[in-house]
Amino acid sequence: MNSRASSLLLSIAFAVVLVVGLIAERIAGAGTALTATVVVRTVLLLGIIVWGGVKLSQASAERRVLWSWVLLCYVVGFVGLLLFTAQSELGARVLGTPLSQTSPKLAVTFQALFPALLVLSLVPLALLESSAAAMVRAPVLETDRARGALFSGLGTAFVLIFCFSAMYVATQRDVSWDLSYFRTAKPGESTRKIVRGLTDPLQVTLFFPPANDVGEAVAQYFRELGQESPQLQVEQLDQAVEPTKARSLGVTTNGVVVLSRGEQREVYTAGLDIDRARGQLSRLDQEIQKRLLTVARPRRVVYLTEGHGERSDERPIPGQTARPGISQFKELLRGQNVMVQTTSAAQGLGSEVPRDAAAVIIVGPTKEFLPEEVAALRDYFTKGGRLWIALDPDGPSYESLLAPLGVKFLNTTLANDQVYFRATRQQSDRANLGTANYSSHPSISTLAQLSGQAPVALLNAGAVEPITPPPPGITQDVAIRSHEATFPDPNHNFTADPGEQRNTWPLMVAVEKKDTGSKDSGRAVVLGDSDALADGVLANLGNAYLALDTLRWLTGEEAISGAVSSEEDVPIQHTREQDVVWFWATVLVAPAMVLGAGFFVTRRRGRRAPAVPEGGAR
Repeated sequence: MNSRASSLLLSIAFAVVLVVGLIAERIAGAGTALTATVVVRTVLLLGIIVWGGVKLSQASAERRVLWSWVLLCYVVGFVGLLLFTAQSELGARVLGTPLSQTSPKLAVTFQALFPALLVLSLVPLALLESSAAAMVRAPVLETDRARGALFSGLGTAFVLIFCFSAMYVATQRDVSWDLSYFRTAKPGESTRKIVRGLTDPLQVTLFFPPANDVGEAVAQYFRELGQESPQLQVEQLDQAVEPTKARSLGVTTNGVVVLSRGEQREVYTAGLDIDRARGQLSRLDQEIQKRLLTVARPRRVVYLTEGHGERSDERPIPGQTARPGISQFKELLRGQNVMVQTTSAAQGLGSEVPRDAAAVIIVGPTKEFLPEEVAALRDYFTKGGRLWIALDPDGPSYESLLAPLGVKFLNTTLANDQVYFRATRQQSDRANLGTANYSSHPSISTLAQLSGQAPVALLNAGAVEPITPPPPGITQDVAIRSHEATFPDPNHNFTADPGEQRNTWPLMVAVEKKDTGSKDSGRAVVLGDSDALADGVLANLGNAYLALDTLRWLTGEEAISGAVSSEEDVPIQHTREQDVVWFWATVLVAPAMVLGAGFFVTRRRGRRAPAVPEGGAR
């Protein structure tokens, strides 16, 4: 038998007996079968080691070096197997008592050492044998090359041991560290505009003890904000030192911010512990802006129509499928110092719109309005009123309501097979349009600035087309258009069939009527999808700014439109398929690439080694 091949065959036999023996021991369980399995495995391994020792004694000089390394790998693996047996049931019978009872620390040590020794045996042995097999036809065995393979195997084994040890320690020690980036939110563009527009003094009182980290962060925020207007007056006090002043503002502890103007007061609690206050500080600008609007501006009343199947925040009737509600939309309105009320034909909408209405919002109706209601809404718009109409393609076209605005609604669902939001991983997701195709109209000023950073999601949209020519006195602006690959889908197969033209369809049109005879011009916004304002979808950044900017333009406050500063961590969300890809990429692909690169570099380095001429150097 070829002496070079004999070590390879013997090593394969050693690895097979070692691995199969461990599996057989687990299957045997206990009793006589376990004893027989361990005895057979031990005898076979000892026989392989002894046979290797015989080969070592018969080998030539180069072969002897190779066989000594192979035998060392055998012995390391056999010792690891003995450590495993010592803590098994057979070891407990041989020792009389389980090792975990007589010496628990030693048992834990054996548990950690035996897999490490097996890896230190099998991985270097595999690389060593592969290196020797590559030199089977060489006239001289290159021991340096074999030694390099052995050391590479040892290095790989130690890396694997370290990784598994680190993973084990991480799972056993339930300790976490918050290494996320953190800083206090700075005053955003919208908040700065609100402060610049102050006409009366507004007092801000900060109640924090001296040298408090939270207090310093909040004070820095208001120092920057105070530079926008002298009307914003900031004072920092310690509640324990100024209890009378604190009580007059309704404060009983430190860690509180009070915004006051006259008898109006708004309180925000930030806390005193910097670790617990991280969340409050990261969204400080959002919270302060809400309170600034409440204190600095008069409250407006916005009416939502009802009685026509509109979306609402009422609980659905059991057994009936309900569309997503608009509770988040209502909460957003209230955060802008808006009082939300409802109106319907039963509440007088058939005769006139409530006179205190800053705007009337129609969200996803499924039934036609009464002629009297349409007349009241048209008269309200003509006299300088503000309308916000969000429709769905599966509802009526509302021609009598939209014609005076100079627009028409196409009751056909739009779809896009190239750019869309994935929700269910089905073809129906193609109706979930996503677009960042904005105009420069004030109703979407913040979206226009953010552009592709804040796309709007419309889950079941229809086109809103301007009528040409528009009615007298009407000006129109297509504020949002779809992606250019969007097509009408009347048969709901979510595929662009012949005749279904791809185009940049208008999705939102802003309308203004200036010859109203009133000091205010009538304004209206027609949106081709009410899902854009529904719960769940409104959490999307683009949809939130769409709602804010549209509300401010309709109520004449477009001057304070702008981005809100936030330092909150945005969670990274993956689909199930993406999670699978990331798992295999980090567990298998990345390590394989590192090992492959190391193997490639090592091979190239070996090929570049200079050849030694016969007879030695001259």
